[in-house]
Amino acid sequence: MRSELTPQLLDRRAIVYVRQSTTMQAENNLESKRLQYALADLAREYGFRDVVVIDEDLGRSASGAIDRPGFRGLLAQICDGTVGAVFCSEASRLSRNGRLAATTRVVWILRCSCDRS
Repeated sequence: MRSELTPQLLDRRAIVYVRQSTTMQAENNLESKRLQYALADLAREYGFRDVVVIDEDLGRSASGAIDRPGFRGLLAQICDGTVGAVFCSEASRLSRNGRLAATTRVVWILRCSCDRS
């Protein structure tokens, strides 16, 4: 994975997208939330200096029926070309249809809680 992180990508911003689908999950799944926030440290370990955490969508579903301002901001920054990588715990935190990753020019870094490498 690190070989894909070129100096040009590392000069861009890394975004950590933190989301849980319901308010109950956001309030009760503290370990999941802690692991998602810890991705900011991982981004820095990978060599990113500009790391931004977007967590405005905690408690908002990705079903499409609920507005996600954090996700809209993430997309805007990707379209501006300022993002080198997006860190999130799993792809469903971003989009349920999977098309997003295929249409952008950033490195998507998904980190499972069981992956300690």
